[in-house]
Amino acid sequence: MSWPRSVRARFALWHGVALLVVVSVYAAAVLIQVRDDLYEALDAQLDGDQALAVQWLEQDLPGTAASPATGAPSRPNAAAAGNDLVWVDVWASDGRRIADRGRRPALPAPPGPPSAWPRTLVRLRLPNGDRVRTLVRPASVAGRALYVRVGRSERFARQELEEFAAVLGLSLPFAFAVAAGAGYLLARRALAPVSAMTARAREITADRLGERLPVENLADEFGQLALVINDALARLERAFDTLRRFTADASHELRTPLTAIRSVGEVGLRERRSEAEYREMIGSILEETERLTTMTDSLLLLSRADAGRADLRRATIDLTDLAREVAADLDVLAEEKRQQVRVVAAAEVDVVADRMTLRQAVLNLLDNAIKHSPEEAAIEVVVRRAGTDAVLEVIDNGPGIAPEHLPHVFERFYRADRARSRSSGGAGLGLAIARWAVEANGGRVEVESEVHHGSLFRIVLRAAAADGRIG
Repeated sequence: MSWPRSVRARFALWHGVALLVVVSVYAAAVLIQVRDDLYEALDAQLDGDQALAVQWLEQDLPGTAASPATGAPSRPNAAAAGNDLVWVDVWASDGRRIADRGRRPALPAPPGPPSAWPRTLVRLRLPNGDRVRTLVRPASVAGRALYVRVGRSERFARQELEEFAAVLGLSLPFAFAVAAGAGYLLARRALAPVSAMTARAREITADRLGERLPVENLADEFGQLALVINDALARLERAFDTLRRFTADASHELRTPLTAIRSVGEVGLRERRSEAEYREMIGSILEETERLTTMTDSLLLLSRADAGRADLRRATIDLTDLAREVAADLDVLAEEKRQQVRVVAAAEVDVVADRMTLRQAVLNLLDNAIKHSPEEAAIEVVVRRAGTDAVLEVIDNGPGIAPEHLPHVFERFYRADRARSRSSGGAGLGLAIARWAVEANGGRVEVESEVHHGSLFRIVLRAAAADGRIG
């Protein structure tokens, strides 16, 4: 027999088995109690038979005593005992049966002398299979020491017990069937929300991630499960939207330099040109190729970061030295726009981080400030310590960022001004890489900006203690 796969069927089966066990234990306890009550009533009747037997001896023993000549006990008719299932016999102290009343066959003589017979209840089994409960007690009648034994058949008690047990046995399958049926109905009703969630979940596809599972009761377990699944669907929907936007933006950004390269090549092949013109065309192709290479490298870096395969080698580094190094590397770009980049640092500020990734973050923030600041602008890189944190701020005098764009500036391929960013060579990945690099080193990146008043990008890391550990 295979185990049912349906939860409802398993619940119904377990419910039926559990109730069957409970009912069986209860039935067994009731059966034992009924048996004890029947035998207690039978024993009480034996006590009453003993009292009646003694009264009979006191009244009739002189006329029914055994004859001295034959020694045979008297044998009145069975009706004198008052019950054809009752045995009464009387024994002399020397072991002779001097009187016998009751049904046939007569009870066998107990072993040994009467004085050694047990005074408790004794069960006998007759040759015909009948079971008899007997009780022996001494009695003094007319100055004679006698022993009176009474017995009663267990037939009626056993019949009642067997009938009661049969009724209980026949009721157990019925109880199991009722319990299983009730369990199935309860399971069906209890699992109705799961059926509804299953039906709705089958309708949810990649194109319908906005669908949500029904929540009937927020307080029960199924309602909580539906909420968790709905939260997961919401996260999945956001992830799909981000992936779609990322794919579309990446395709667009990759297509732009490829189109430029193709156009320049086609123009160069239409007719013969001078060496200077060919050099200019080749320079344009190389420029677009460099832009394409940079974008591809950035996408690969973000892909490895998303997959958790970035190789970070943490060490204690001076954030001030790193800022000055990056400022020196980008000084050429700043000179082209006659800008001034100044590093302001009061003292040495150490952090424990991966130098390459953190350098990439600072480089992207400063490069972003140079690109978006006007000519002859002043850009500051401030390094300071704030309590247990190390802070690096890049402050520019650019056009600023509108409030509605601030929550999205670190998203991939996001541009507040697409036309200006594309003309300056940006692909919208620099700030996304900067945020990943800072967060990979256990820090956070923040932005403050006001339109026409410039922007401030802040990197916050845990400062390192004197022994090189994070403070």
